[in-house]
Order: sequence, then structure tokens, then C-alpha cells
Amino acid sequence: KKFDEIDSAPEERARGITINTAHVEYETENRHYAHVDCPGHADYVKNMITGAAQMDGAILVCSAADGPMPQTREHILLAKQVGVPQIVVFLNKADMVDDEELLELVELEVQELLSKYDFPGDEIPFVAGSALLALEAVASNPSISKGEDKWVDSIFELMEKVDEYIPTPEREVDKAFLMAVEDVFSITGRGTVATGRIERGLVKVGDTVEIVGLKETRSTTITGLEMFQKSLEEAMAGDNVGILIRGIQKTEIERGMVLSAPGSITPHTKFEGEVYVLTKEEGGRHTPFFTGYRPQFYVRTTDVTGTIAEFTSDDGSAAEMVMPGDRIKMT
Repeated sequence: KKFDEIDSAPEERARGITINTAHVEYETENRHYAHVDCPGHADYVKNMITGAAQMDGAILVCSAADGPMPQTREHILLAKQVGVPQIVVFLNKADMVDDEELLELVELEVQELLSKYDFPGDEIPFVAGSALLALEAVASNPSISKGEDKWVDSIFELMEKVDEYIPTPEREVDKAFLMAVEDVFSITGRGTVATGRIERGLVKVGDTVEIVGLKETRSTTITGLEMFQKSLEEAMAGDNVGILIRGIQKTEIERGMVLSAPGSITPHTKFEGEVYVLTKEEGGRHTPFFTGYRPQFYVRTTDVTGTIAEFTSDDGSAAEMVMPGDRIKMT
């Protein structure tokens, strides 16, 4: 794509929420990348909330000529909030820096910022280059290859670092088993069956699982698995199954609880969350709300009423009131 096409980030609607985002896809010898670029912080947070994009890694772009800017801190904070596991840094506009020491200074400053937000600043790869000059070189010679232009080479180097340093995301099926309970019924002579869709991992007859949420966590053994009236030996992420469990009465398990691999999850009744408050146009509220507000929380297959104890702004100060369209940390 041409540079100006990418920069104009079109609006997208995901679940009725407007998100400005540009998508580019490209590949290296090892991987295929789907690259998302959003103009604003709230757009990324919305992206995450709607599940429009899961971020498996990030390329932090910082000007080698200007050093870290206020938005650099904002971008690192964002990566932390969105749960990006690893970052690679690209120092752009390196053609405007003649002094190697200045470049090293910028690198140090960015490293410090990254470490401040709990990223391993010392280990993160840095690549210096010029995106504009690389684009111009490719425009004048579309079949350009490695070793012909130092600015094009810096982009190749960047992608090598991304390939190497950003981990391959774990597939849902390789994660620890989890299934939210949608319904429960008892089969005479056989016991209690919990039904639902397996969210992640896989499960086999004979496995020990935990029943978590709403009451004390308990352990049980799976004595049978059924899908579409057929008995199975194992089921995996994406399957809708009935799970027969040993020694559990129908009254002891209910919709909203989850079945999970032992020790893989713990229930909590208090948490901090990064929240984007929908505007009226996005289907949200049109009035502000204050600390002490009691919203409904929809968690997988259940809903519970909670209380908002406090609001915290990005700079760490407390806020009393939140307006539609705000992005805020809540407890």
C-alpha cells in the first residue's frame, strides 16, 4: 500500500462500536503477519474489547531525530494495557541523525521508558532506519533485493527481529482447559451433566477438573463426554459438549461456573480494569456516573452486580466522575 493510504485509517464498526483502524498484511519466510494500526489510544482499547484484534506483539516506532515524545510513553502504556507480550523498537528517520552517539542516547531513553512499564528494556531489539527512504527505494525499483539499499535492508532487519523475538502465539487448544457452564441436568443412574462450549484446551474422560466460581472451588473427575448424542474419549476448544462429572449433585453446580484444569485459574471478587465507556452514539449511556455506581457484569455465562469503588486517570490521580467516551482505570 502507499503511505498515504495507510495513514488515513478508515472507520470500522465492530459490534456497533466505531473503531478507526488500518490493516496491512505481509509475510516473511517464517510467518504471515496481520498488522493493525490505529490513530488513537481509545481505538486500540476498543479493538481489544470487541475482540476485533488480539495483539501478539508490537513494533514501537520512535523518531531517532526527536527521541521519545509524549506519545511514545502513551504507546508503551497502551502495549502494557492491551497485554502485548513483546515489543521490537524501530528508530525511524535515522537518515537525519549523523552522530552515532545521539542514536545510542535515544536508544537508552527508550529502553528506560520500556523498563519503567515492566518491559525488559535491555533485551528488546532496536533497529534504526528510514521508512520513507526505504519506501522511495522500493518505489523506484520494485524488484529491489537485500543488500542493494541500506534503508531497505533496515526493514528486512526489523522483520528478522520481529520473527525472532515476538513469540508465536499459543493456539487455544494448547492452553489449559476451560469451559463455562451453560446448563446442568442429571441423568438417572449416571449422575450430573454440565454442558457448554470448550473455550480452550482439551479434556479427556478420566481427567480431574475444578469447578470454579460462585461457590468454593471443588475438584471432580470426568466420567463421560458427549457431543451430538455420541460418546467421546476427548473434546477440544470449540466443541459444544456435555460433560458427565462424578460425585457432584445437580444443586452443587450451576450456570456461570466454569470447569477448568486444576490450578489454572483462581476466582476473584475485586479487580482493576481498563475501561472505555461507550458514547450514546455507540449504544452506550448519555449521562455521567460516579464512584459507588453499581453496574451489571456479564461474565461468560452469568451476570452479577458489582460496585465501582474508584476511578484512576492515566497520570495516577483519582477521578470522581466518568463521562461517556472516557477511557479510565476502575477498581
